[in-house]
Amino acid sequence: MFRKAALTSLVKPLAALLALGLAVAAGPAQALSRIKDLASVEGVRSNQILGYGIVVGLNGTGDTLNNAPFTKQSLTAMLERLGVNTRGANMRTANVAAVMVTANLPPFATQGTRLDVTVSALGDAKSLQGGTLLVTPLLGADGEVYAVSQGPVAIAGFSAEGDASKITRGVPTVGRIANGGLIEREIEFALNKLKTLRLALRNPDFTTARRMAAAINDFLGADAAEPTDPSTVALQIPPRFQGNMIRMLTDIEQLRIEPDQLARIVIDERSGIIVMGKDVRVSTVAVAQGNLTVTITEQPQVSQPGPLSDGQTVVTPRTNVKVDTGGGNKLAVVRDSVTLAELVDGLNALGIGPRDLISILQAIKASGALQAEIEVM
Repeated sequence: MFRKAALTSLVKPLAALLALGLAVAAGPAQALSRIKDLASVEGVRSNQILGYGIVVGLNGTGDTLNNAPFTKQSLTAMLERLGVNTRGANMRTANVAAVMVTANLPPFATQGTRLDVTVSALGDAKSLQGGTLLVTPLLGADGEVYAVSQGPVAIAGFSAEGDASKITRGVPTVGRIANGGLIEREIEFALNKLKTLRLALRNPDFTTARRMAAAINDFLGADAAEPTDPSTVALQIPPRFQGNMIRMLTDIEQLRIEPDQLARIVIDERSGIIVMGKDVRVSTVAVAQGNLTVTITEQPQVSQPGPLSDGQTVVTPRTNVKVDTGGGNKLAVVRDSVTLAELVDGLNALGIGPRDLISILQAIKASGALQAEIEVM
């Protein structure tokens, strides 16, 4: 009996300690982020390509050739290449539209791979619905052709009109061709031949860069990574990974660290949006908010003369003026080093809206009581 009771008394504390250990182990893991989500490999990026083309087959919603001379010139040049001479002819077709074709060339894209392209009207076309893009070369910043595109254009918007009304949903002059581009040239990037690799942080920060380098060094077992600035971590490729960069990157990008960031408040005054970071702190400060509101209401009255009198009907003005000085609002104290939740609760207790909250935060910052950076978009 004694052994059984003693065993039972030991199992409960051990179970409690185990549960606490699991909670402690699981807690920080939720705040950790993969290096894959915090940084990108320098040089591994997409490239923008664009081209000028023609969309045909529109149902009378294309460019007006008299108003878009570039469309007329392009149509004439295209027909000449096909053996049709239209120079000097008066063309009035409204089924053609000049467009700009844009796309992103993915990194390591191989020849023959397809990609999506976006088609945007260049002239006064009303809609690209039902149109087909003719073969259009897509050029890079160096002027070289990296892809060609062709195919039916799919749009998300539409436009309809009658004699007295018109309705437009979305943007009918912009469309997309899924897999409409065909890559003709590859961009060379010998990743496996690199001796040094650079990781570019998406949100530059000294602390985050140092933690990232420390996590990589712990994994590799050598001082191979070093932060060179807040946005870059330089990595010397260990001998065992030279020639096999992919294996090293797939292991490194899964490492987890806790990113750090400046205490920042982002304000968009146009829409009244306020975003606060978790590290925002406020020293002890008293805040009061009140507005002077003047309301003027006009209630004119009609004064009519008596029966059989020689008077005239006149309008007598009646004006009511009401002044609200915000006397019901009181001074509130925000305590020292409050958390973000406590700060939000304290400001909400004042009963103010986002517009007034923006002014209050800027005033607290001006007083020196706000330990955060305010960024106005």
